[in-house]
Amino acid sequence: MGEDIRLKSKAGEIGAYLAAPKGSPKGGIVVIQEIFGVNQHIRKVTDFFAEQGYLALAPRFFDHVKPGIELGYTPDTMAEGRKIVVDMGFDKPVQDVEAAIEELKKRGVKKVAVTGFCWGGTITWLSATRLKPDAAIGYYGGGIYGTKSEKPTVPTMLHFGDKDMHIPMAHVEEIRKLHPDVQVFDYPADHGFHCDERGSYDAAASKKAMDRTLEFMKKHVG
Repeated sequence: MGEDIRLKSKAGEIGAYLAAPKGSPKGGIVVIQEIFGVNQHIRKVTDFFAEQGYLALAPRFFDHVKPGIELGYTPDTMAEGRKIVVDMGFDKPVQDVEAAIEELKKRGVKKVAVTGFCWGGTITWLSATRLKPDAAIGYYGGGIYGTKSEKPTVPTMLHFGDKDMHIPMAHVEEIRKLHPDVQVFDYPADHGFHCDERGSYDAAASKKAMDRTLEFMKKHVG
């Protein structure tokens, strides 16, 4: 369904995967990768949002390191992905998201949401606190707690799994208390529960979270 385009941001030029809906888009959405790059799963998620009527764009952050990095879900590739994101930091990806929002608006959409998973959930949070998308929906962002003092300035929704060993529920509860305007949901599921290519996939939690995500987007984006 999608195509590869070039995206120029303050951090440099990278690739991005763009998926367009049939007919006029209801709005736009930036889809932010996990620590595995814009792999088959993230492209599939991007295609899904296009099927829902949104112009969807997934920036290839890892192009800053090396073009074409797509990782699987083995312990070795997880370690490789973690090293890349630690070395990269947060500033470049946030700048890339800013460019992605502008790219979607150049293509004719008036409102743009940001959503992301795992590492991308944290980038989504930082997009809500540092940029101006029209909505932000983060899934199990492990770095949100470390930046919990930052305050979102746009409508924000967060999803967590209560079996997630990477994100203690005590941290989730603290985020809830610190940010009462943010919609925070938790599910009886593990980290990565939305990814149907991982052993931690949970179909019920994934569906419920996505139903809430789409309703949130309908309200704030179109």
